[in-house]
Amino acid sequence: MGQSDSPTGVPPVEQLVTRSGDLKSELVAFAQSPRFARRLEALLDEAADRLGSLDETTAIHAIDYFALQHRLADGSTVVERFVSRRRPPLPEDERAMLLGWRGVIEGIFEVRQRDRGAVVLHNLFDDLVYRTHSNMGPRTLRKLRKGMFVAARLVPVHPATDDWLVSGNLATYPSGAGPELAQAAVQALTADPQLLLRNPDMLRRAREMEAEARADFIELFGTDLLVLEPRQAQERLREYHRHRQEKIRTELDGEASERTQGNGPSLDELSRLPQDLRDAETLAVIYDESEGLCYYADFGHLDALFADPALTRDRTRLARLREYLNDDSVSPMVIRRLVQRHPGGADAVFRALLRKPAFTWERDGEALLRRRKKTHYAREPLPSITLVGDRLAELLRTGSPSTS
Repeated sequence: MGQSDSPTGVPPVEQLVTRSGDLKSELVAFAQSPRFARRLEALLDEAADRLGSLDETTAIHAIDYFALQHRLADGSTVVERFVSRRRPPLPEDERAMLLGWRGVIEGIFEVRQRDRGAVVLHNLFDDLVYRTHSNMGPRTLRKLRKGMFVAARLVPVHPATDDWLVSGNLATYPSGAGPELAQAAVQALTADPQLLLRNPDMLRRAREMEAEARADFIELFGTDLLVLEPRQAQERLREYHRHRQEKIRTELDGEASERTQGNGPSLDELSRLPQDLRDAETLAVIYDESEGLCYYADFGHLDALFADPALTRDRTRLARLREYLNDDSVSPMVIRRLVQRHPGGADAVFRALLRKPAFTWERDGEALLRRRKKTHYAREPLPSITLVGDRLAELLRTGSPSTS
């Protein structure tokens, strides 16, 4: 496919980009209409509370997110409502274009080159290249020069093309900001591995590294689940990460070892637990096959509950299990682990918790988890290891502002 070619039956990219400007204006007006006022205002208030104020850039970002990605009460998005209710109905190409905008890519991008009315951007998050347009006209992108950086949200011009559109605000940075932006990119990747989803090769490599790291954990401790006091957990984590670093240094040659270790976190940083976990009485350290290395406070109390269901008389233990069940940040995997460790106690515990004398885990357990943990079933488990692309690694290592 040529730089501006479209598949057979799809209008030229330039035509789609031009039309997208009018359609985006209609969509934003629809999102800001009275029918969505309360929900949009709540989203803007959340953004203001999170950042301490609500400037124009933040407001644009929040409105763009609301229009394209926010789930309404019935599970639909604003853009889906717009497409279905717009009168006169949109042509099929325009419907497909608008619905494709739900596939937002957020990233920190390095400008590779100008390409006629578009610009070629390299995403530091997923290590992929995006030929990008602006629906406000090519002049919007003329300020971008090779080696500069931008923080942006991109959407497909159309699902059938390989071209992309800036969606919302475009923040620009000079080439010298690369090292600082690289640190921000690593923090974003660590917090949200979903940012790697578009690069299957990086996901594959991250899973391979995860499997190796988990195997080392099991080799060292004889299990993939430890139940400890927080102080002991930090000691074991320090032991594990030292073991990993020594193994890497042994396996790699001197130059590669130095490159791998030189800018990494220290053993203390790797082993340090968040404050809320350090204050817990017990802690589970689990290196799960699908979900990676994770930690859960008060697991020991629940482990004892499943081992001895007579402890259901202790309402504090049942309350903690209810929190595990209702807390969206707690994976279904953890509850399955409790059942697997003590299968004989599961029925009695859940009968007491749910006040359902006929409940059996074998028959009802998975349905219970699917009701209470919907978001976990809606997404693919991702590696907990943060893998960075070559250019991001270069910026972290040398601080070089040059482009490849």
